[in-house]
Amino acid sequence: MRAMAYETYGGTEVLSEMRLPVPKVGPGEVLVRVKCAAVNPVDWKIMAGGLDSMMDAFYPVVPGWDMAGTVERVGLDVPEYAEGDEVMAYARKDHVRGGTFAEFVTVSVSALAHKPASLNWAEAAGLPLAGLTAYQLLTRLGTGKDDTVLIHGAAGGVGSMGVQIARALGARVIGTASPRNHDRVRELGAEPVAYGDGLAERVLALAPDGVTVAADFVGGVVDVTRKVLHDDGRHASITDPTVLGAGGQWMWVRPVGSDLAELGRLADAGQLKVPVAQIFPLAELAAAFELSQGGHTAGKIVIEV
Repeated sequence: MRAMAYETYGGTEVLSEMRLPVPKVGPGEVLVRVKCAAVNPVDWKIMAGGLDSMMDAFYPVVPGWDMAGTVERVGLDVPEYAEGDEVMAYARKDHVRGGTFAEFVTVSVSALAHKPASLNWAEAAGLPLAGLTAYQLLTRLGTGKDDTVLIHGAAGGVGSMGVQIARALGARVIGTASPRNHDRVRELGAEPVAYGDGLAERVLALAPDGVTVAADFVGGVVDVTRKVLHDDGRHASITDPTVLGAGGQWMWVRPVGSDLAELGRLADAGQLKVPVAQIFPLAELAAAFELSQGGHTAGKIVIEV
């Protein structure tokens, strides 16, 4: 199969197109023919060695954790799926090796979900990691219709999903973003506020009693969260471990197929959209990574395999 891979940690210069064996399919797994795979910052951070202390890398490494495609073959004891099914997954494994920037990838059935009919291949590929991150943080905090939610980074990839999911859960949402993104944040369903000096005061002007849920998708905002959080409020971060010392939770997304299926249901109900900024061919993965590293795209960067 064709795949983009690397044989040592480094920058985009270590990536090259390779011919690799099609992965073997174990019990409880499916082999997926990848249609599209989405880029996430964690992909190039892993390539640079950023998770070496917690995950073993087996070379050559095919990066990538997000994908959408069709089931090519099912392993033993997989009654839930059949050849030809359209699926999507956050296909993270316990080690770094067989990722999604390839023609084929194996996925545990526990991480898999059917592709929602309302999303095209690129949109479906861009949903899993960002969508699951926002969904799992908000549901872990018990977000519901009686909550006022503060989303730090509401215009970003995860934050924009968080705004839509919190609204679908019935909450009122306030979202931080630069002024140039305020219209977009409003379209998603949140009340925008500019980040920077005076942020706490601007949030409290909208929610004088404080917010009941705060979701940090950017980092470095613990002090602001504490100033605006109601006495009974809950908060969590995906980037900042210091939140633990402030009574919050620090979480990392899990590959849970049932959660992903719920996000698919929200998409089909018209409550969740996945903006796609740009689509690259497989051979141009390095350019896609470099665009992601710039940090200024309003939407997902997707590889068409």
